[in-house]
Amino acid sequence: MNLVDLNLDNNLLTSLPAQIGSLVNLQTLYSGSNQLTFLPAQIGILVSLEYLNLYSNQLTSLPAQIGSLVNLEFFDLHGNQLTSLPAQIGSLVSLRSLALGNNQLTSLPVEIGNLVNLQDLELAFNNLAGSIPVEIGRLENLERLDLSNNTLSGPIPAALRNLSLLWYLDLSENTGLLCWESYDALYWAIALMFYLGPAEVCPG
Repeated sequence: MNLVDLNLDNNLLTSLPAQIGSLVNLQTLYSGSNQLTFLPAQIGILVSLEYLNLYSNQLTSLPAQIGSLVNLEFFDLHGNQLTSLPAQIGSLVSLRSLALGNNQLTSLPVEIGNLVNLQDLELAFNNLAGSIPVEIGRLENLERLDLSNNTLSGPIPAALRNLSLLWYLDLSENTGLLCWESYDALYWAIALMFYLGPAEVCPG
């Protein structure tokens, strides 16, 4: 089929059929505000996809085949029940925007650092714990990073200073996140157009 755009928003869908893999020319797929609990593996066949919007569903995981969507630029998953991301998320090398707010994520795969074209990373209101992954410092095109309202802790890595295009950084409402690794990194953060987070350097 030659279908390029498909909008399934605001229905009561609990699943997408495996036959969706036959829509090989699909570039835009909207299926937000449904009741999806899983994605069929055949989603990985849709290698022409550039926009995939699955916000406000009940997804708890993503299939490994999601990594085949190498042309995907915008991926909206906010408002689901995701507890983890597959390592294959790092194969989405064309991705420019990744919205993962309001999920149940407890950690990020190290492969997140492979998304070097990413400009917007939204991770607010999850259950992210431990230190901020230093791999985020490899996202050289990142302009906006929101890690607010998680349970992050430990020193804020100086590697974030590598994000030379960043203008928006929100680290607020992480009770264990108290200080930066270095003065240089702290001064860099304070100079951003928008910054919310600790304003102290860790002792020692």
